Amino acid sequence: MKILLIEDEKDLAQSIEKFIGGEDFIVDSANDFSSAEEKINLYEYDCALVDLMLPKGSGLDLVKKLKEVQPKCGIIIITAKNTIDDKLTGLELGADDYLTKPFHLAELNARIKSVLRRRFFDGNSKVVINEISIDTETRTVSVNNKNVELTKREYDILLFFISNKERVLTKESIVEHIWGDDANAFDNFDFVYTHIKNLRKKLIEQGANDYIKSVYGIGYKFTLK
Repeated sequence: MKILLIEDEKDLAQSIEKFIGGEDFIVDSANDFSSAEEKINLYEYDCALVDLMLPKGSGLDLVKKLKEVQPKCGIIIITAKNTIDDKLTGLELGADDYLTKPFHLAELNARIKSVLRRRFFDGNSKVVINEISIDTETRTVSVNNKNVELTKREYDILLFFISNKERVLTKESIVEHIWGDDANAFDNFDFVYTHIKNLRKKLIEQGANDYIKSVYGIGYKFTLK
C-alpha cells in the first residue's frame, strides 16, 4: 500500500519513513505545502499522513484537497496542535484519524493499518476473493489453502489489483503506485509485464482462476466477470 507522508520536521519524517517503510509500505514524502499538493495532483495514495503546520500553507487545506481529488485515500492528521477544536476541524474535514505529537511510531503504524483495513478491506486484515486468500498482516497469499510464494513486488501488485477490482490500471499507474518516487528512474515501464506474468503464473499454478486480464493498449484489470 502506498503512503504519502507530509511532514516538514526532517528528523521525524526520516524516522517515520524508515519505520513504516520497514513495514513494507511504499512511502512518498513531501516537506512543504506546495510539494505535497503537487504529489496529490500527480499520484494516487492509499493513506496520507498530514502535518497541519507546514511551510507555505496549512495541512487542513491539503486534507480538503485529498478529499476532493482522492476520496478513497485514508487520512491521518499528525500534529502538535492538540486542542479539541483542532481535532474536530480536522475530522469534520474528512480525516479518518488524528494523532498528536509526540507519538510512538508503533502506534502510528497500527493506526495506518486500521485506516487501510476500514478503507479497503471492510475492516478485516484477511481478504478473500473466491479461492484466493490474502493475509495483509503477514503478507501471505494462498489459493485453495495452498501457499503461494510471491516476491515483494508481486504481492504489492496483487494487493493493488485487489484494491482496485474491475478498474483498468495502466502500467504507469502500477509503477507509480508500487515503486513510488523511484518510478522516475525508469526509462520505460515494460518490466511490469514480467512481474504480472509471473504473478498470474504462480496463482494459476495453485489453482486460481485467471482474474488479471490485459486491456490492449492500456494496461491490466483484475476482474471477477
